[in-house]
Amino acid sequence: MRRGLLAAAALALIVATGCSPDAGGGQTPADIDVAVDTPQLREMKAAAGIETCEPGPGGGELPDLTLPCLGGGPDVALDDLKGPLLINIWATSCGPCRQEMPLLQQFHEQNAGEIGVLGIDIDTAPDSAISFADAVGATYPHVADPGGFIWEQPSLGIRPGLPQTLLVDANGKVVAMKAGEFTSLGELDAFAEGVL
Repeated sequence: MRRGLLAAAALALIVATGCSPDAGGGQTPADIDVAVDTPQLREMKAAAGIETCEPGPGGGELPDLTLPCLGGGPDVALDDLKGPLLINIWATSCGPCRQEMPLLQQFHEQNAGEIGVLGIDIDTAPDSAISFADAVGATYPHVADPGGFIWEQPSLGIRPGLPQTLLVDANGKVVAMKAGEFTSLGELDAFAEGVL
């Protein structure tokens, strides 16, 4: 019991002091010790039918942040991405993320070739993330950000909270942002209308 209270107090102190992955001396995604590309994860990804990540053409206006592809594949430099593209930030521990992911998959299938969909998973357990994507049938590509570096990009103007969705235009510029869950395919379609 005492050990549990001490651990809780230590966690509260970390939260209260505002520690983040960047607060400890300029860490980058490559410094985070979470393996997102292992033979087991590659097998899981292939069995789930999750598409591989594709680097963008370059010249976009997103932040200079490179994230590894969840379950193996090429790293993705966000500033190389251009749209039309829907970027969804999610985690398996987020109930609304779990509810909206099937809608994102429907949107992905409905708009194949017109609007891309990319997930940014902030879980620290990539096997759980792949298992979840498999369970809901989400086959669009996902990058991994277990260090939460996406929250540290001031040019995006987002605050921690899940899910969050960004709409990127053909120039690689964020033209719309939504904090919170999409509850219907019609709502997603209306959100993306500006780049069609």
